[in-house]
Amino acid sequence: MRLSLGISDALPKLLSYRLIEPLLSLPQPVQIHCLEDKTERLLAELALHGVDLVLCDVPATPASGARVFNHFLGESPVAIFAAPALAEHYRKDFPRCLNGAPFLLPTTNTALRRSLDHWFDVNEISPVVKVEVEDSGLLKTFGAGGSGLFFSPVAVAEAIERQYGVTTLGIADGVVDRFYAVSAQRRLKH
Repeated sequence: MRLSLGISDALPKLLSYRLIEPLLSLPQPVQIHCLEDKTERLLAELALHGVDLVLCDVPATPASGARVFNHFLGESPVAIFAAPALAEHYRKDFPRCLNGAPFLLPTTNTALRRSLDHWFDVNEISPVVKVEVEDSGLLKTFGAGGSGLFFSPVAVAEAIERQYGVTTLGIADGVVDRFYAVSAQRRLKH
């Protein structure tokens, strides 16, 4: 069986892996083909049957132009991570201590970034944006190098800490990252 998956570039890589990994241990072998791109382009591919399923951080809307169905997979609170040297400096009086802190953020076209901008406003935090990155793996690599603080779902916090050698500073209260599978069929057959 072959499954062609579109994976939104806004979806964290570790989370994408966690969503896909159970397919690797099915009794019937599955060959998985992953295509990473912007959600809008992947939804267009779904409409053209170029991919079977799209994993993304936002539900498809009628504006996507295709008849698609959203399948809510779950959500996770979002944590703030930092390399050990930065973590020591920004651990006191959280989250007020983050005012003026260097941040690595997802680009403005992502749902997470819109939520983070709102969180910054509500908490009266003026971040110093060092880097805006579409690719979540690259963002974490910058963070591991000490370039700034970054956000990622709590659901993969342990893996992020282990893989990138960073620590969790705290939770961004009220910010959640949601995950969806979008298909051309109302019911998923497999």
